[in-house]
Amino acid sequence: MPHAHAHVPHELTEREEHPSAVSRMERRLELGAVLLLSITTVATAWSGYQAARWSGEQSQHYARASAVRVKAQQQNTAAGQLRIDDLLYFDEWLNAERGGDAKLAKVYERRFRPAFVPAFRAWIAQKPFTNPDAVPGPLYMPEYRSAEAAAARRLDVQADGLYETGTEAKSNDDRYILSTVFFAAVLFFAGISLRLAWRPLRTFVLGLATLMLLAGTLFVATLPVA
Repeated sequence: MPHAHAHVPHELTEREEHPSAVSRMERRLELGAVLLLSITTVATAWSGYQAARWSGEQSQHYARASAVRVKAQQQNTAAGQLRIDDLLYFDEWLNAERGGDAKLAKVYERRFRPAFVPAFRAWIAQKPFTNPDAVPGPLYMPEYRSAEAAAARRLDVQADGLYETGTEAKSNDDRYILSTVFFAAVLFFAGISLRLAWRPLRTFVLGLATLMLLAGTLFVATLPVA
């Protein structure tokens, strides 16, 4: 009696091996998606943290710039008031001098501010009453220097620097926020890949998410850290 030999068809062998290969590939794709989600979550948190830090830097520098600008305005106001005082006393001296009242002229001259005296003496040295080319008055002389006006200029320069620093911080804040757009897209694609059954499409979506993660990471690497 002939013995029956059971031969397992080649197709059945392939069917037994195929599910195992598919299972391994599925696990790899799922692992890749999980890794992308994990890394992107950390990157998003880091970008958000840096954006908040730079936003704080911007607010602080803008606030300091405003405070320094107020001080500069105060110094400018003081310089203007002192200039008016110098002009008034000089006008009174000039009226007394033209009126021939030397005693009254001396009184006003003694009331000149010490900072005004060098300019006044330099103006007198030009013989302004007989020299048509003389400067119109001491306030137009190079020797007339206002410490308050100089302080106001220094404060304005300082305020400008603080404002520029704040503007730069604002730019960094915007760039970090922009990077979260990349990471949000990565989260979307990595998450949706878990719902895709067609492997080629799933692989493509994960590859796209990986490229976007790399682009976002490289972009963040070029940004300064607060």
